[in-house]
Amino acid sequence: MHVLAVELLGPLRVSVSGLPVELPPARQRALLAVLAMSAGRAVPAERLVSAVWGADPRGDPRANLRTTVKRVRRALGTAELIAARPGGYLLAAEPDQVDALRFGHLIDEAAAASDPAAERSRLAEALALWRGTPFDGIRSDWLEHFAAPALHDRYLSALERRVDLDLAHGTRPDPAPLARAADRHPLRESLWARLLRVLESSGRPAEALERYETIRRRLAAELGVDPSPELRQVHADLLTAGTPAAGRTMPGPLPAAGAPVDGREVPSRLPTADAPAAGRTVPSQLPAAVIGFAGREAELAALDALLGSPEETRSPTPSITVISGTAGIGKTTLAVHWAHRVADRFPDGRLHIDLRGYDPSGEAVRPATAVRALLDALEVPPHRIPDGLDAQAGLYRSLLAGRRMLVLLDNARDAGQVTPLLPGVPGCLVLVTSRDHLTELVMTYGARPLPLGLLPPDEARRLLSARLGQERITARPDAVEEIVRRCAGLPLALAIVAARAAIHPAHPLDALATELRDTLGALDRVAGVRAIFSWSYDSLGDPAARLFRLVAGLHPGPDSTIAAAASLAGLPISEVRAPLAELTRANLLTEPVPGRWSCHDLLRAYASELCQAHDADRDAARRRLIEHYARTAYAAHRLLGGDAEGDTEGGVQEDVETVGAAAPATGVCVTDLGGRDAAAAWFAAERPALLAVLEPAADLGLDRQVCHLARAMFVFLHGQGFWHDRAETQQAAVAAAARLGDPVEESRAYRNLAFALADLGRFDDAHHYLDAALHRARDDLAGQAWTHYHRDIVYALQGRQADALDAARRAHDLFERLDHQAGRAIALTDLGFHHGRLGQHARALELCERALLLHQRLGNRPHEAHTWSCLADTRLQLGDPAGAVPCYRRALGLFREFGDPYAEASTLAHLGACHHLAGDHPAAHEHWRHAHTLLGDRDSSATDQIHTQLAIIDRSAADAFRHRR
Repeated sequence: MHVLAVELLGPLRVSVSGLPVELPPARQRALLAVLAMSAGRAVPAERLVSAVWGADPRGDPRANLRTTVKRVRRALGTAELIAARPGGYLLAAEPDQVDALRFGHLIDEAAAASDPAAERSRLAEALALWRGTPFDGIRSDWLEHFAAPALHDRYLSALERRVDLDLAHGTRPDPAPLARAADRHPLRESLWARLLRVLESSGRPAEALERYETIRRRLAAELGVDPSPELRQVHADLLTAGTPAAGRTMPGPLPAAGAPVDGREVPSRLPTADAPAAGRTVPSQLPAAVIGFAGREAELAALDALLGSPEETRSPTPSITVISGTAGIGKTTLAVHWAHRVADRFPDGRLHIDLRGYDPSGEAVRPATAVRALLDALEVPPHRIPDGLDAQAGLYRSLLAGRRMLVLLDNARDAGQVTPLLPGVPGCLVLVTSRDHLTELVMTYGARPLPLGLLPPDEARRLLSARLGQERITARPDAVEEIVRRCAGLPLALAIVAARAAIHPAHPLDALATELRDTLGALDRVAGVRAIFSWSYDSLGDPAARLFRLVAGLHPGPDSTIAAAASLAGLPISEVRAPLAELTRANLLTEPVPGRWSCHDLLRAYASELCQAHDADRDAARRRLIEHYARTAYAAHRLLGGDAEGDTEGGVQEDVETVGAAAPATGVCVTDLGGRDAAAAWFAAERPALLAVLEPAADLGLDRQVCHLARAMFVFLHGQGFWHDRAETQQAAVAAAARLGDPVEESRAYRNLAFALADLGRFDDAHHYLDAALHRARDDLAGQAWTHYHRDIVYALQGRQADALDAARRAHDLFERLDHQAGRAIALTDLGFHHGRLGQHARALELCERALLLHQRLGNRPHEAHTWSCLADTRLQLGDPAGAVPCYRRALGLFREFGDPYAEASTLAHLGACHHLAGDHPAAHEHWRHAHTLLGDRDSSATDQIHTQLAIIDRSAADAFRHRR
């Protein structure tokens, strides 16, 4: 029998029965490496082709694969080592004969070790397998972009963990491997922290301090951030020659809290892992658990086994589980139920996102959109979010490092959709639900597969009992058996039948079973659930049936409000309440949160088919829905500060009032928003639908509505930090305006897009679009004025103060020619601000005071707040903190009224500077403490920005503010 050994953790080495084998440096090496990464398991031919030849193979892919397999077999000297399997091939080798797989097994054994000595031994054996760069000399995008990064992450985590154990044991690790790894990973702060500890323990504290300065400067230069709290603590210990390194707390998965290592207590994790840091909002995004959950004991036990004992989190890498199964099998229900059950094990938060991988529209959530949604859940301010998916995913992984969080990625289509959303270090647990097995996650990241089958009959009966009551189930056992058999073990089908039975509590279950038997016949898994849908749908009244087709079949967002449903139906809200209640009782729609209705993807697809067959007026329904969103968005925009002459968020919505000029079309319901808070809440809840409705609006030729929607969303998306969404909506507006051929609309869309891109740091693109806006506005003085004003903003963001002053002057002169009072007041504020920054303080005060009077007369309160702040800044620069304080307090009150936490924090920081300069240090520290609380402990970019602003006024105040964090 031939024994194959494959070494991948460095240059490729292959041996058969102890004799070395040379493979040509081409496709054969890649094929063997990909097969080796799944040794003992069949790999589908499609995956082999993709991994070896890439996404666009030339010629006949399967013929190429067969040829390459033959060549590898010939090189190995035997055909038996690569066995053909249905649809693919299998490498006949034990996993432990592949060093990359043995490495992973040893890491897993280390994590499961019962004592630190055994864990250290397994880690040492695993690390000894590492000979260099994995897959060195092998060309494969899959190996380079998926397999290698996963191995690197596990290696670094293992190296760091081994250092932790060595220090706790009193052993002095060799600094050389850590130094080499730190040089290759210059921004991995956890690695550098351990290097500094090891250098100190080796009697080299001076070198450790030099290394700290290296990483500090690199972080500042490349990321614009300070070292992490962990690194800063190491630095402080070095300076004070504090606690011996062996006793210090290090992050990572360690033995159970308090477990001794040769008499020393090994800390279980960083103190911050047990509870969220002060000031941080813990995200808790899990959907509501399903009432009446029953069964799935084996699956729940398998999930429970992921956690181990409550005192420890053992995995050396993020724990990933893929719950897979057919549609309607209960994947999400199981995941949500279990996540709620163990929520207390993840004190730093529970994240959830529906990736809509099998949405009937075919529009799955893009990874970039998903990452931004998770960053928003983690309260990352928009100016900290970098451009590009890779950078955003890196920031996301950095934020999860050192935390214990549960991440539920629901309805994933493929591994590519999931990979950017995976944490990079231990401590977090990821649940993924998908109809696909997502084998790539299992192969590459060690994800645990949890396939979900049909409910066994006894668990199906328990589900019915939980929904209908044991007494009713016991009274008709034969009917229950018939219902269970007809529903074919599908939880979704059982839930719909149970809902039908609950609606008619007086009807015996045997009558329901007879109706099922006569109507449906024998069901299979594919046709059965659709037959259940039809059976339930046929029992609806006509109004409810039509509403189901329209809401489930046409609404583009993840859920719908009653006003959106009424607009789709073209009916008053009062006539929609009863059909919605009927649909909810029938379980064809669910109400996961009060006032919002949704349904399963299968039901969406079923409703869409029905709508195509029965509703010839569906385009009219879509038009009513789009008008509902456009008009309500306009109303919400006005409540958030927009007005008829100039948007209070920068003058970018100057003519959005045209949306509300005429009466709504017949059948369009506009949501009645009672005030600013309600408007902000509406925008927050409807953001996914508002973004989703832009495409159907364009498809229906409603380009004017696309422009109106994009402008109406601008203020909210800016203020809440959805800057990438804001840029994408404005790009849609640019395309719509071009189709309209309206130069005024085009100019407006171009400058709005420029503003959005400037906030993302894309200044060259912003100026390009401002040039286009100015060209389109060549016959429109107002458009020219607003474009110059936007140029002023972009220059100011770039720090080009003199250029910004010139652009603001051009805008002001045009507004004055037009007698445009709101625009003139806004430009005056900016003129004052820029004069102040350029040291022309008297002129700055004069201009800001004039602007303030105009803003107050016009009722432009957001810009009034900004102007108060500009006045205070100028007085503070003049050395008059007493005169600045009342101005800052006026601005602070207005910023609090508008709910702008960053402006509030900045104003508090400047108030603290006033007290600092006046010698009242306790008052200064109190204001700065409050500012840092608002910013949160993760918002270093915002802190740095405020520090920069304060440094212009007084360096000592700026430094004192930074040190109060």
